Amino acid sequence: VLEFKKIVDTLIEKTEEYSKHVEQARLKSIGAKNMLKSVSKYREFEKQQLQALIKEKMIELDRLRSEYESLQKTEREQSEKIEHLSL
Repeated sequence: VLEFKKIVDTLIEKTEEYSKHVEQARLKSIGAKNMLKSVSKYREFEKQQLQALIKEKMIELDRLRSEYESLQKTEREQSEKIEHLSL
């Protein structure tokens, strides 16, 4: 009977150890999963920020192109006036 109790106690001890290891692995797994979700959310946020910046820059590019074309037109008109006056 005493031998049986030792075996049962050892079995319980080993089971508790194994249970602790399983719990640690479970917590690590949950932590890794949460970190992955966090990284994924951050990447999505970063992607949206970059898309907004691209849109902003495209609007600025269109504005600058229009301004450049307007300045070219003004330059042509002034050159024509100067040429006309110098004749």
